[in-house]
Amino acid sequence: MKRLILMRHAKTEPWSEGVDDFGRALTPQGHSDAKRMAEELVALGWGPERILVSSARRARETCSEVAAVVTGEKVRPMESLYLTGVRGLNEAVTQNDQASTLMVIGHNPGLHDFALAILREGGAADHQASLRLNEKFPTSCAALFEAERDGTFVPAQFRLMHILRAKDFRDGDAD
Repeated sequence: MKRLILMRHAKTEPWSEGVDDFGRALTPQGHSDAKRMAEELVALGWGPERILVSSARRARETCSEVAAVVTGEKVRPMESLYLTGVRGLNEAVTQNDQASTLMVIGHNPGLHDFALAILREGGAADHQASLRLNEKFPTSCAALFEAERDGTFVPAQFRLMHILRAKDFRDGDAD
C-alpha cells in the first residue's frame, strides 16, 4: 500500500515591506497548527517516511513542527517546490515514490491543483472529503491519498481518504 500526504504550509505572517514572499515566517498560530496536524496524522497512522518540502521559510518551519512529532522521516528540501504547479509536483512525487508514505509540504495554488488532479483521476473513498477538497485548501490543510498497490506513482491509482484542516482541531474557530 502507498500513501501520499499533500500539506499546505501553516499560517504565515502577512507580506510586508522588507520581507519577501520566500522569507515569510509562520505565525504562533501557524506553529501550533502544524504541530497539531502532525499529531493528527500520527493518530491516524499516517506518519510519513519521507517529507519533500519547499525551501521557502514558511514551508520549512511547517516541516520542522511536523518532524518534531513524527518519527523516522527523512526530510528533503527542494527549491523546485516553491510555488510550483501540477507538473512540478508530479515530477517531485514520481522521483521520490520509494517511500510507502510520502509527504509533500508546499504552496497554493499548485498544491491544491495537484490534489484536485489526483482526485479527478483516482476518486475518493469519502464523498464528504472530496467536497471539502473541492471547496478550498487553506493553510495547514492536508489531503491524504492511498493506493492499494505499491510501485511508481500513478495518480489514477490513488484515492482521497481524508482531508484534515487545522481549524477543525482548534478550540474556538479562528482561521
